Amino acid sequence: MKPELITCIPNFSEARRPEVVSAIKEAISAVPDILVLDQHSDLDHNRTVITFVGPPETVADAAFAGIKEAAKHIDLNQHTGQHPRIGATDVVPFVPFSGISLEDCVSIAKELGQRVAKELLIPVYLYEEAATDPARVNLENIRRGEYEGLKTKIHQSERKPDYGPSELGPAGATVIGARKPLVAFNVYLTTGQVDIAKKISKTVRFSSGGLRYVKALGMLVDGLAQVSMNLTDTTKTPIPRVVELIRREAARYGVQIHHTELVGLISQDALIDAARWYLQLDQFEPDQLLESRIYDARQARDRDFLEEVASDSPAPGGGSAAAYTGALAAALTGMVSRLTIGRKKYADVEEEMQGVALKSDQLRAALKASVQKDTDAFLQVLQAYRLPKETGAEKKERSEQISRATIHAGEVPLETAGLAVETMELSVKTATLGNLNAISDSAAACALGRAALTAAALNVRINASNLPEKDVKEWFSRLEILQERAQKAEDQINDSLQERASLIYPG
Repeated sequence: MKPELITCIPNFSEARRPEVVSAIKEAISAVPDILVLDQHSDLDHNRTVITFVGPPETVADAAFAGIKEAAKHIDLNQHTGQHPRIGATDVVPFVPFSGISLEDCVSIAKELGQRVAKELLIPVYLYEEAATDPARVNLENIRRGEYEGLKTKIHQSERKPDYGPSELGPAGATVIGARKPLVAFNVYLTTGQVDIAKKISKTVRFSSGGLRYVKALGMLVDGLAQVSMNLTDTTKTPIPRVVELIRREAARYGVQIHHTELVGLISQDALIDAARWYLQLDQFEPDQLLESRIYDARQARDRDFLEEVASDSPAPGGGSAAAYTGALAAALTGMVSRLTIGRKKYADVEEEMQGVALKSDQLRAALKASVQKDTDAFLQVLQAYRLPKETGAEKKERSEQISRATIHAGEVPLETAGLAVETMELSVKTATLGNLNAISDSAAACALGRAALTAAALNVRINASNLPEKDVKEWFSRLEILQERAQKAEDQINDSLQERASLIYPG
């Protein structure tokens, strides 16, 4: 099941005071489970767009935190900028990302609107899918006249907010809603004549007879005329179609495209469509992307191990868990050794700690590999038991396959047990010679190594119970030796803890 996640892209009327933008961003990111993905600030627009994602239970809290912080610092009476605006937090759209419907986003938008109006006394208008009035579906209708015009007309019935007071304070009003994903895309022209950008905007935008799913304005930014756009459905009106229309229209006025600009984030599919169009890659498939192949491979490799263990599948089981625990132990010894290397206080043991770090990495890699090796070994046993046994020959083959698979299934955790004990012995070195501030981590590594040994030994014994005693006698001898080495390591750890930190090892 996909996690429930919503993207929120609030637009704030500030970009020229970085300390204010930082305060707003920090207020948003401080909310639990919220991940800020992007920040785009434009000085000419004097506007910042922050993109964040989070679960439905906290995404509205993050938006509220941003709105509240913006209201503290932004006074629309003092604000200037090229982009139309009616509020310190001008617009707050919620966009479904995964496991969430557009209707869910509408509900969240309305709840947030009521809260902003009640607690912050900021007038709120609902737009797009959350709009309660068809005339307010389009943002430009709500924002007509901007802050200055709304101040004089908010008392009129057609401009009355959906929530909150019918008067504007310094923070202005906020537009909140829910919509499908869009691409904010700007095209700069090789001219400073803003009237050309306005004419081209009129040609490309849908509301004046242009391309479907395109909203556009002409303005002056950085000394260049800019066609500022929202592309509301790039699957139906692709970016190349929009760019080429602007290019042709610009040529009519004797100018060219200077450069383009992406505001915020864009989907990979939209960029692939553009590449396919411009490069004429008619046969291109998304899985030909190198990064996609690597990502998919890593996802398959790095799937959530804990979730797999907790599932109703018999593998991965105790043997894999033993190897995973041992890998954690090795990781801790590596950490302690690296916390020792480079410290003047431990200069005399630096060379030895470098050796410990290298050996820890080798053990960690081997134990990590054993996680999958143990699962594979168990599956081989299952496959052997599923072989046919109708004839005498089949029975003989099946019995031999079971025996070989079971022996292998016992040897893998036996190897894990040995690696775990080696890790315990390394932890003794870091506890004895390593950074004193991390001595408890060395002891933790030893404890995890012991747990890995115990779990691995259990898996060795369960496989041994299905084999003749003569075939597994050596296994028990090796386990006995490993147990003795483990006990010695624990005793040494205990001595180091007492001598260096007056602690007692609980093993």
